[in-house]
Amino acid sequence: MKSKWYFINSGPCSPSYNMALDEALLDLHSAGEIPPVIRFYEWNPATLSIGYFQSAEKDVNIQAIKEQNLGFVRRPTGGRAVLHESELTYSIIVSEQYPNMPATVTEAYRVLSEGLLIGFQNLGLNAYFSIPDTEEKLADLKKPKSAVCFDAPSWYELVVEGKKVAGSAQTRQKGVILQHGAILLDLDEDKLLSVFNFSSAEAKERMRKKLPEKAVAINQLTDRQITIPQCVDSFKAGFEKALDIELVPYELTEKQQQYVKMLEETKYLNDEWNFRK
Repeated sequence: MKSKWYFINSGPCSPSYNMALDEALLDLHSAGEIPPVIRFYEWNPATLSIGYFQSAEKDVNIQAIKEQNLGFVRRPTGGRAVLHESELTYSIIVSEQYPNMPATVTEAYRVLSEGLLIGFQNLGLNAYFSIPDTEEKLADLKKPKSAVCFDAPSWYELVVEGKKVAGSAQTRQKGVILQHGAILLDLDEDKLLSVFNFSSAEAKERMRKKLPEKAVAINQLTDRQITIPQCVDSFKAGFEKALDIELVPYELTEKQQQYVKMLEETKYLNDEWNFRK
């Protein structure tokens, strides 16, 4: 018998709601109210999310975010800033005690990301995991150089057609793993670069040159225009196969929705949380 996990496809939601729902699902799973969950969602408006440990003031051009009417939110997970626009975002909520779940972040990331790997293959793309192979690269991992998420290769980086495509971040709270990440369909490089603070015009240009080797969108890799619904089908099937599970559609109860709203209002809509570092 396959384990049954819940499946939620939220569609486009506000940045504060997206983060509140991810956190609420972590809490509900921790309390034993729901089984593990895989959730897909999108962002309305397009949003810059920053990692839990980042400094908004230092790294982010708040003025540019306002001028372009972009959303802004701090994630409960680490990692670096991500511009969420033409993408499908996924989150996985599962207990650290889940059968065969590795204890280390790196190994768990590898297990949970297997579903992404199969998802890309389902779309007809050549996907594999790369593992850092030199001392220098290992040293790099310990001291990230840049605020832009796609700028550093990390452990078991998911590589598609030779390029990194999915930036993922993880947190562990209350005995539960929350991993979420972006599956890019298209990438607006100018917009991405506009929302960061750079020390100089040269630094910005260096990043612009590096971006194509670091971040790549699915529709840059294929002649077919791949859509969000195609991604949902491909990655849903990918996770089911990789984790040997059955995904059962789920809708939150009224009480659970109220809990999400409470988290959203007290935390993710709150400047104190979003700008606190």
